[in-house]
Amino acid sequence: MNKPVPNTEEIYLAGGCLWGVQEFVRHLPGVIKTEAGRANGTSSSTQSEYDGYAECVRTVFDPVELSVPRLVEYLFEIIDPYSINQQGPDIGEKYRTGVYSKSEAHLNEAKQWIASRKDADHIVVEVLPLTNYISSDPEHQDRLTRCSKDSCHLPNSLLHKYK
Repeated sequence: MNKPVPNTEEIYLAGGCLWGVQEFVRHLPGVIKTEAGRANGTSSSTQSEYDGYAECVRTVFDPVELSVPRLVEYLFEIIDPYSINQQGPDIGEKYRTGVYSKSEAHLNEAKQWIASRKDADHIVVEVLPLTNYISSDPEHQDRLTRCSKDSCHLPNSLLHKYK
């Protein structure tokens, strides 16, 4: 008997270089699918120069198994939430941190979770509506799964923490 497909929701998580973020997020309990991409830029193609986007991971999840606040909490395990436009050695606006969604409820839940932290006044993670999304080119999809010798700003102990 086939397992029924759950109702799913989507959220877009930015945490620096998308290779590591995708590898971390794909193993979280309740995550159904991930896709490397670009959020909130102005172009409709990956062939253009940097256009204001943030590297992100489209995250399809089962909301019965995984809540938005828990997803944000997971994201905070792998980012420096006080750093503007830099995660590890990756520097530039495209490496900013953020939570993006087409759902106002998702954004409100993420904002509430961040506001509940004692350090909320110092956190620079964007929480914004998703205005534009472009899937990354095939060579960036599941990069660290396919090319395990490649590296990113996240240590292997974090990448496979929930595997």
